[in-house]
Amino acid sequence: MRLSRPAIAALACTAALALSNCAKEPGTEESAPTPPPPSATAAPSHANVTGERILAADSEPGEWLSYGRTYGEQRFSPLKQIDKGNVSGLKLAWYGDLDSKRGQESTPLFIDGVLYFTTAWSKVKAYDAATGKELWAYDPQVDGKWGVRACCDVVNRGLAAWNGKLYLGALDGRLIALDAATGKVLWSKVTVDQSKPYTITGAPRVVKGKVIIGNGGAEFGVRGYVTAYDAETGDVAWRFYTVPGDPAKGFESPAMEMAAATWKGEWWKLGGGGTVWDSMAYDPDTDLLYIGVGNGSPWNQAYRSAGGGDNLYLSSIVALNPDTGDYVWHFQETPGETWDYTATQHIIVADLPINGEKRKVLLHAPKNGFFYVVDARTGEFISGNNYVDVNWATGLDPKTGRPIENPDARIDKTGKPYLVVPGPGGAHSWHPMSFDPETGLVYIPANIGGFPFFPADGWEPKKIGFNIGIDFAPAAMPADAAIKEATLSSVSGQLIAWDPVAQKAAWRVDYPGAGNGGLLSTAGGLVFQGTKGGEFIAYDAATGAKLWSSDVQTGVSAPPMSFELGGKQYIAVVAGWGGVEALAPGEIGAKGAGRPNRSRILVFSLDGDASLPSVSDPAPLPLDPPALTASSETVAHGAELYARFCTVCHGDAAHSAGLLPDLRLSPVTADHDAFNKVVIGGERTANGMVSFKDVLSDEDAEAIRAYVISRANEDVKLLEEATKRGQ
Repeated sequence: MRLSRPAIAALACTAALALSNCAKEPGTEESAPTPPPPSATAAPSHANVTGERILAADSEPGEWLSYGRTYGEQRFSPLKQIDKGNVSGLKLAWYGDLDSKRGQESTPLFIDGVLYFTTAWSKVKAYDAATGKELWAYDPQVDGKWGVRACCDVVNRGLAAWNGKLYLGALDGRLIALDAATGKVLWSKVTVDQSKPYTITGAPRVVKGKVIIGNGGAEFGVRGYVTAYDAETGDVAWRFYTVPGDPAKGFESPAMEMAAATWKGEWWKLGGGGTVWDSMAYDPDTDLLYIGVGNGSPWNQAYRSAGGGDNLYLSSIVALNPDTGDYVWHFQETPGETWDYTATQHIIVADLPINGEKRKVLLHAPKNGFFYVVDARTGEFISGNNYVDVNWATGLDPKTGRPIENPDARIDKTGKPYLVVPGPGGAHSWHPMSFDPETGLVYIPANIGGFPFFPADGWEPKKIGFNIGIDFAPAAMPADAAIKEATLSSVSGQLIAWDPVAQKAAWRVDYPGAGNGGLLSTAGGLVFQGTKGGEFIAYDAATGAKLWSSDVQTGVSAPPMSFELGGKQYIAVVAGWGGVEALAPGEIGAKGAGRPNRSRILVFSLDGDASLPSVSDPAPLPLDPPALTASSETVAHGAELYARFCTVCHGDAAHSAGLLPDLRLSPVTADHDAFNKVVIGGERTANGMVSFKDVLSDEDAEAIRAYVISRANEDVKLLEEATKRGQ
């Protein structure tokens, strides 16, 4: 555990000479001409956002100028026209259909009458917020091949706005500046080495004229970092790496040298991980930028850093100087993490009464299941407690906050499997929380459940697919009715109202499945959340009582937001089931869902008079697989390969969670040649299903097909047995 440290020397790239070198590094090339700076006196006609305006966001409570509304990312709206007394009359004002059937995770910005938001595949939309008329749309034309590099769907979480521009982080690693009035590209920069499996799904932030963007890819084998670009020109201002590189090449900064002392072996050959794929926050009082750092690459520390070590700055909150990118302090939540316990979850800056004094703190509920209150100025641990059941640790050291680990959960050291709670999906994933300063509560979209971690024997990285050092094959859901029932009954979701001062729950609402939507709280005494089952709900912020709901015809992952226009308050949410819960977990991810993806922007008001078109959810298709002709050895080989290369998209045990094709039902599976053309020939690359010929042979592809057919036949038998039992 590391606590407060003084600021240390600047990153190499902050010096003028180094900046010129950084700009020439692979992954920072300019991909569009840089325009001349705009006139200093010309106010933009659209998205006229400045730092001063964001700092004074509460003086314009009807606007939503940045990702979390304020720099502190509290996601609390001061609007209160819609309140506990009248929310039962909330109705749909207008909606817009979106041209995608993939997961939607964006938070719209509302700036001077216009709603701006992103959709799947990094597309951008602008709507007249009063009428619902689409003003313009932008498609960055991301190549479908990037889909296989996205661990958790081809999603995008939103935009940043500054001085008439909108900033988009595209899935293929580009940072793109758009004219907010027209959607035209002003400049575009490639922020990553595109020969490596990096992606961007997170929303940029703009602080003091610099656009801050991170990246993803730690499941595949990359080194994480965050970069600041000049908002006007797109020039690199600074870059902060989150894990050290090859010591023989020198360290970019003293922060990397300090971190390297906490690693073992030749970690840099596997990337190290630590991607900053989501959370950031800024506080003007401390003048610090806070970033959440992700998991190790690979997950299994036995391969990543043989011999252990804390592996800084994995699973840490890191505070940086926003002007230079200098390290200031860090707080590591899961030292030497080996369970995909990221710290990339939503970071909130707030003022709390601590021991009778007001302190500026960070509020954090990362994947590992503990809720942390940390001093925002120094990184000092103030308090912590588990907000869900956990078994990987028995608690936190009361002075340092370091977890007191359960040795049996250290699968990297024991070499033995262990059912770890929470699982890699986390007790809380990316879905934003909300802090209500009036109730003093933090609202957490939580997940309940564990995962059987099996350390992989003789693991080696591959060019395509997850590189995590964990074997998914023995962890796959077996074709056993009793085990299925027990497993599914152990998984659920919750909305938790958490008292960060007392470190305990004020109330909880249960959901049948994990992976429900992000949150919004308002001065009307309300908390809004969408569910994976297709319900959009308003709760009493003080008690958790359900006050209103609407059937939105599809699952909701994205967080709502609120705005005011023409004297009326609106609530908006981008709906469309997807994300990791709709992919890798298979049957577990499907629990509590069941509605197809119908991607839309939905806007509600008290006088709304719109309605969604009537729909009928499709009936489940019957399983009718071909007879299994392959040997048991071939099926077993296919099971190993499926788990390594196919589970992440098509679902555990060949059971789709609902977003992508269920291979057990696909006619392609029944045809050897058709299956081979897709898996080896890359026939559907445009849809994200690239060729796997670099890692699979024709015989391997046929073994995977045999496994899918085998699972389909086993599932048919389970259904027949359940029918006989009357279930």
